[in-house]
Amino acid sequence: MSTRVGGVSQGPFARLNLGALTEDDPAAVKDNRERLRRAAALPGEPSWLRQVHGRRIVALDEMPAGGSPPEADGGWSAAGAVCAVLAADCMPVLLARRDGGAVAAVHAGWRGLAAGVLETALAAVPGASQDWLAWLGPRIGPAHFLVREDVLAAFPDAVFAFREAGDGQWHADLAAIAARRLGAHGVAVHDSGLCTAADAQRFFSHRRDGRCGRMAALIWRRRDAG
Repeated sequence: MSTRVGGVSQGPFARLNLGALTEDDPAAVKDNRERLRRAAALPGEPSWLRQVHGRRIVALDEMPAGGSPPEADGGWSAAGAVCAVLAADCMPVLLARRDGGAVAAVHAGWRGLAAGVLETALAAVPGASQDWLAWLGPRIGPAHFLVREDVLAAFPDAVFAFREAGDGQWHADLAAIAARRLGAHGVAVHDSGLCTAADAQRFFSHRRDGRCGRMAALIWRRRDAG
């Protein structure tokens, strides 16, 4: 998982902005992505997605090299593709099969969670869900994530994740929703416990700052893995 530390972007995108669709200087984003690739010793360019807060999951091994980023909110690979999602309050979820045979990265904001993006990811990747591990990355935590009736109504099965804040608002816990849904499928969940809105030094946060950069969560399978 990247942070905002390092990189060359300026202003609200300082410094390691990896989002190509922000208003940042494209040359700075390109430089930042190359810095990420070197620092993380990535085996190839990350398979960037055009995220739309939906539930589509793509098989990255089948994507043509050098093509336009597919419109999706997650990707999986059983070969050497570097799965990647961008975030700045939405929750990145990284998945790995216990035997190392496949990995996936999922962009799980409240709209994606409501649409079933995690369940779609588990169904898309070969193997029983009980064979999977999940890591919940930095996201806006419930202390900072105030929502209204429309978000509460989108989760009739997850009222446990909402705490009334008054004035028609609730504190929403994205990680609690994700952990319950993944756990129901037998997935072992590991939570980073990190809040993007609470840590301006390390993390971009759209809710906190408005215009801002994007961080990346990445996972890949070693090409020489058996």
